[in-house]
Amino acid sequence: MGLVGARSAVGAPIVVDGHFWGVMLVWLARPVPLPETTEARLSDFTDLIATAISNSASREALARLADEQAALRRVATLVASDPPPDQVFAAVAEEVARLMHVDETMLVRAEDDGTATVVAEGYPDTPLALGARLTLNPDSVGGRVLRTGSPARNDDYANDPSSSAAAALGHGIRSGVGCPIVVDGRLWGAVIALSRQPTPMPPDLEVRLGEFTGLLATAISNADARSEVAASRARIAAAAVDERRRVVRDLHDGAQQRLVHTVITLKLARRALESESPDGPPLVTEALEHAEAANQELRELAHGILPSALTVGGLRAAVDALATRAPVPVDNGVEVGRLPSAVEATAYFVVAEALTNIAQHAGAEHAAVTASLEDGMLTVQVRDDGVGGARPDGSGLVGLADRVAALNGRLHWRTPPRAARCFIAGIPVAEP
Repeated sequence: MGLVGARSAVGAPIVVDGHFWGVMLVWLARPVPLPETTEARLSDFTDLIATAISNSASREALARLADEQAALRRVATLVASDPPPDQVFAAVAEEVARLMHVDETMLVRAEDDGTATVVAEGYPDTPLALGARLTLNPDSVGGRVLRTGSPARNDDYANDPSSSAAAALGHGIRSGVGCPIVVDGRLWGAVIALSRQPTPMPPDLEVRLGEFTGLLATAISNADARSEVAASRARIAAAAVDERRRVVRDLHDGAQQRLVHTVITLKLARRALESESPDGPPLVTEALEHAEAANQELRELAHGILPSALTVGGLRAAVDALATRAPVPVDNGVEVGRLPSAVEATAYFVVAEALTNIAQHAGAEHAAVTASLEDGMLTVQVRDDGVGGARPDGSGLVGLADRVAALNGRLHWRTPPRAARCFIAGIPVAEP
């Protein structure tokens, strides 16, 4: 560049943390040269300037880091209190808009039909209604995030010929960054930050946004878990009510009536025998038949109540008893001793339901049951070599999954149409 009136000049670079930052110049308008030591002396000044600039930048970076950590703590504290997800969405949108110095922040949830639902916004000039459904252009920042599951950015919409960039420029947006929200391994949605400033957004913005999306994922996962637990408890409660009604109805309509007939018939038999009537022996026989029928109905009614093999001998003995009634040979690989009664009962019903499915659907020639206890977790597996498949949405498996979930366990099953099937239950066992 030209220096007006300068007859001699000396320049020295200003290098901050290894990067060229600028130049310091001195010059003379007089027709005499600058001293030969000018470069060295000027370099000393540039070193001081570089140190001052570096210190200032460090202080700014530390202040920014402190602000972000404080914001993350606020959001983390909010998440820990298990609030409705909407509160967390709004808090994150506002914190990101304030900390990242962006003009607009938007949180969207991905929908199955390819659209996205707005769940929160931070300081928008042209607010969208919460719950609004958007059709994001596949080339837009948000569209790319939801399409790829990875962060995306556009540093200059003015140099982007796509229609999505033209739409952004129409609203004054100059650059944008998006980050995915991944919940339990699945893409849930995205956080999108937009700027109207002519300079690109910071290069580390994706990493900084990722800190907040992690907290969002935790809040969403917690809410989903609460919903699943509530639904499971509701199904268990409804099943318990239905079962009580069934027991009352079956007792009244079945065994109770049989026993009433038995008592009436025995009274008639006693009168007949006292009067030496020939009707006595047939009435005794009829009463015996009623009693035996009532006994059989009580046995059927008790189906599902814990068998004595389990209550007396434990899980291995109960599996032996189930194996004797199974339509195929069953290897008993249970390697655990006595367990808490609730755990034993749940494990028993897992095996009983699995073997019932083998009998009904598998067409198997062999089955195997294993149970082991490691690090406080009981793992029960039932395998067969059949080709059939049980329906995961069937009442038996849904009820069984609820029973396992009631103990904070999980039930898995693999039922491919032409491959060996496997039921796996993991049930926590409390320390005695």
